[in-house]
Amino acid sequence: MTLRNIINLLRIEQWVKNLFIFLPLFFDAKLFDITCLKNSSIAFVAMCFAASAVYCFNDIMDIDQDKLHPQKCKRPIASGEISIKQAYIIMTICIWAALGTSLLVSSLYFLYLIGILCVYWVINLLYCVWLKHIAIVDVMIVSTCYVLRVVTGGLVCGIYISHWIILMTFLLALFLAFAKRRDDIIIKENEVSKIRKASNGYNLAFLNQTLGIIASVTMVCYIMYAVSDDVCSRFNTQYLYITCLWVLAGIIRYLKLTMVDNRSGSPTKILLKDKFIQACILFWIINFSIIIYL
Repeated sequence: MTLRNIINLLRIEQWVKNLFIFLPLFFDAKLFDITCLKNSSIAFVAMCFAASAVYCFNDIMDIDQDKLHPQKCKRPIASGEISIKQAYIIMTICIWAALGTSLLVSSLYFLYLIGILCVYWVINLLYCVWLKHIAIVDVMIVSTCYVLRVVTGGLVCGIYISHWIILMTFLLALFLAFAKRRDDIIIKENEVSKIRKASNGYNLAFLNQTLGIIASVTMVCYIMYAVSDDVCSRFNTQYLYITCLWVLAGIIRYLKLTMVDNRSGSPTKILLKDKFIQACILFWIINFSIIIYL
């Protein structure tokens, strides 16, 4: 067992998903509030350890299926680089690290954080053991976990979470999850192997249509948010609609990568490697920041 294998098991590159914790800060114009930024950063670290614990457990449960997968067979447990016993030890360390980090959150907010972590673990435990094998339910659970990250950011800072943020987070996560399932179906057809039980409940025609619907709903939801009287009044501006450009471009680009290039297997890798999507996110952040903070 090497350090590289441990890092691969923890899937550190997936920690980028936990940046959703900072969304409430960003939208509430408290990104430079020291106390809120401190609490959110601690929550981010705690959630990273919590997520790695889940990845360890998931890989233990999926060891037989991962051995049949063309990419996942290289994972530390599936490849035999890390034993199941060692994986359980690493998972336990991550759990205690997450709980220990949570205690650093100021005031009584640490109770909220620990509560969220426990809910997150219970949901993912059920997901790894049972729910991920049920079509539709599997992607709903994945999307709910993204929403939990946003709720975490709000709770540790005492920030009200707008229904718009909840809706858009859930829809975007649902879109990414279905895109990933589409990649599983393509691999299943090409390799003539069963990737996961839930894949039996999907086919390309269904997923293509579903992705189109969710992408459309997500874009409409964001446009409605950007032109909402309540939102425009809260930010004291009528120019939020300008940010729609970057959201539409990013979603359409992801659709292209998914349905034309068949490269939707890992949303995180796409985020870390695709320059077009990175540019869309960067310009959206800059555009929104100018409107909110200047």
